[in-house]
Amino acid sequence: MNPQSRALMKKIKARKSAVGVVGLGYVGLPLVKAFLKKGFPVTGFDVDRRKVDFLNKGQSYIKHVTATDLRRYLAMKKFAATDDFARLAEMDAVLICVPTPLDAHRNPDLSFVLNTTETIARFLRKGQLVILESTTYPGTTDEEMLPILEKGGLKGGKDFFLAFSPERENPGDPVYTAENTPKVVGGLTPDCLALADALYSQVVAKTVPVSSTRAAESAKLLENIFRAVNIALVNELKMIFERMDIDVWEVIRAASSKPFGYMPFYPGPGLGGHCIPIDPFYLTWKAREVDYQTKFIELAGEINTKMPYYVLNKTLEALAEKGKSFKGAKVLVLGIAYKKDIDDQRESPSLKIISLLQAKGAKVEYNDPYVPVSEGHREYPGMKLKSVPLTTARLKAADAVIIATNHTCYDYDFIVKNARLVVDTRNAVKKPRKNVVKA
Repeated sequence: MNPQSRALMKKIKARKSAVGVVGLGYVGLPLVKAFLKKGFPVTGFDVDRRKVDFLNKGQSYIKHVTATDLRRYLAMKKFAATDDFARLAEMDAVLICVPTPLDAHRNPDLSFVLNTTETIARFLRKGQLVILESTTYPGTTDEEMLPILEKGGLKGGKDFFLAFSPERENPGDPVYTAENTPKVVGGLTPDCLALADALYSQVVAKTVPVSSTRAAESAKLLENIFRAVNIALVNELKMIFERMDIDVWEVIRAASSKPFGYMPFYPGPGLGGHCIPIDPFYLTWKAREVDYQTKFIELAGEINTKMPYYVLNKTLEALAEKGKSFKGAKVLVLGIAYKKDIDDQRESPSLKIISLLQAKGAKVEYNDPYVPVSEGHREYPGMKLKSVPLTTARLKAADAVIIATNHTCYDYDFIVKNARLVVDTRNAVKKPRKNVVKA
């Protein structure tokens, strides 16, 4: 190790290195909490002044990071949030947790990562460690970020250190947190790997070092492609078995009794969250550089993307049997978060279902105890809805009630008892009911 890396290693092991987290969303904020719990001084960076003000007042906008936690660390002067990116120069380690969405043509949009890298480059100094956590295609760290960071004359692996360690945040998971989930780490050079590994070793139960940033980037894509492909498989089986009058949920339960060689995945109204609907297409795009078409991944994406349309058609058929058309129909969607018991709406299939229903002329309302307001979505900029109370009168007034997210707090007996028609996309209603249609 050179003098720069030795000095930084000493600070990391003493837990005196200043940690900066760029992007204070569902990935960044839990990471802030993990480092604070281990005694590191942490500064959170975000371009959204509202988030900065919220956090500095000890208020949280994410369910699993409590206001009590924030106020304690603010009082200890261990944490502060800021939109002053000049303060990046004060940090010993800078962790990037910004979005990596797809553009309108389903190509990777690295603008958030690259703009953040440009900003870091303006304030980069010797001895700093920069780590990208945002999911991306292999080569982003060394091909895209490194040249930007080296423009000022500092050399990666010598003057500053660069690594990739993919986030593995699972919002709402009561078991696996940022602290007890193993952390994959890849570095630009051996010194970069050693420093990044040492940093994360202070806050997580186990690190998994790999040979390069590209290997780490690929590992995250494999994790999410694995899920996307298997979810697509059960979604397709659901549609096939429905035509055969076979309950796919019963089939999954039966198959799950096998103690080896099988892992259950469950169908639904479509994919949600920032990872599974998006990440596979990062590899699809990158594979074109090596003249390879990712047929398997693209087919899975096609099936999963169709699921909201399947829900729409099942609802249309059920309403038609009752002599009701979509135009003017009152539809109540239960759950706008992308999965149960969380407040995260990113890429939620409920948003697509609502937009499809509205395009057909339906009058749509939603209820979600975790999401009081739904607005500000990139793909649905005009959508602005408020959660309505889930009352007997509202259920009875609806022509169709769609269970899009199976929150634990919902009383499904109450819902089925009072609704004329229930379209269940999550198998929330276990027993057959005359007014319940599975979709």
